[in-house]
Amino acid sequence: MGLFKIVAIAATLASAPAVALAADPLAVRISTNEAAPVANTGVDWNGFYAGVYGVTQSSPVGGLQYGLGLDLGVNAQFEFVLVGAEIAYHGLTGGAGSTAYVQTIGKAGVAIAGDLVIYGAGGFGIALGAPAETDALIGAGAEFAIAENLSLKGQYLHGFALTGANPKDQVTVGANFHF
Repeated sequence: MGLFKIVAIAATLASAPAVALAADPLAVRISTNEAAPVANTGVDWNGFYAGVYGVTQSSPVGGLQYGLGLDLGVNAQFEFVLVGAEIAYHGLTGGAGSTAYVQTIGKAGVAIAGDLVIYGAGGFGIALGAPAETDALIGAGAEFAIAENLSLKGQYLHGFALTGANPKDQVTVGANFHF
């Protein structure tokens, strides 16, 4: 055997333990007793709230109307799931004239991205002016907490006419104060 072959074999045998260590399988923990965080909401959405909002409503009979409203509601949060109920009253003007509208909605959604809640909503609405109408409401919204007790919300509701064939589209933007 030549000197070069002997040095190559000796170098290979000397590095064998290092190669064997590098080929060992990696140890990765696949189970712990710690719970994985699902949503880190910085705000506790549980409890009562009251708010003010601006509203636009469009319908074949009323045309494009706009106004201001007040809402009162309650939320319950279970981990990252939010459920709630709300009653709202708003006055509308423009279009075919002035009217008032009362609505009750239930909502269910999820807390995502820290202080943001997205939800679906459904309920019942009553137009108090002429023409007197009732509507089934369905839609969606989002609410973003800007402080521990203050949030901004945007919501869209479609009113399916139950009485008085006048479907409605309603968009609201407002602020809620949480207690």
